[in-house]
Amino acid sequence: MAALTVGTRAPDFTLPTMDGKQFSLKEVLARGPVLAAFFKISCPVCQFAFPFLERIYKAYGNRNVTMVGISQNEKKDTAAFLKEYGVTFPVLLDDTNSYPASNAYGLTNVPSLFWIAPDGKIEVSSVGWNRKEIEEINQKAGEVSREKPRIMFSPGENVPEFRAG
Repeated sequence: MAALTVGTRAPDFTLPTMDGKQFSLKEVLARGPVLAAFFKISCPVCQFAFPFLERIYKAYGNRNVTMVGISQNEKKDTAAFLKEYGVTFPVLLDDTNSYPASNAYGLTNVPSLFWIAPDGKIEVSSVGWNRKEIEEINQKAGEVSREKPRIMFSPGENVPEFRAG
């Protein structure tokens, strides 16, 4: 099964946060859209992508959009990844024995990003790294935050494409 596509209803999940609280997708969607970014710490494309996702978080914070990473690793290893790559947005922990959230979203590759509208429908489904899709997510975050979208990439910044194969 491939990752869920645009127009699909996002499966609900409840996962622990890094600080031991519970995050419920259904509850958070009641406040606005959610950007869910699934990752694995050993994934080189995740290591490349997450600093760009941090740019989006720093630009808009959690104003009218909730941004969360969903780690497929143990808490200790995830904490080291977050520190090394400068990630400050909230991160959830998928169970490393059964991966309930990752499996519900049909993941076969990471990073996998899903922009989920408040009605629960997926509006962006991005697997791998695609500059155009990151710019689309940035645009949506700006719109819901009622701000002019920030410049995501510096002029001349070499940003390669990585697609799951």
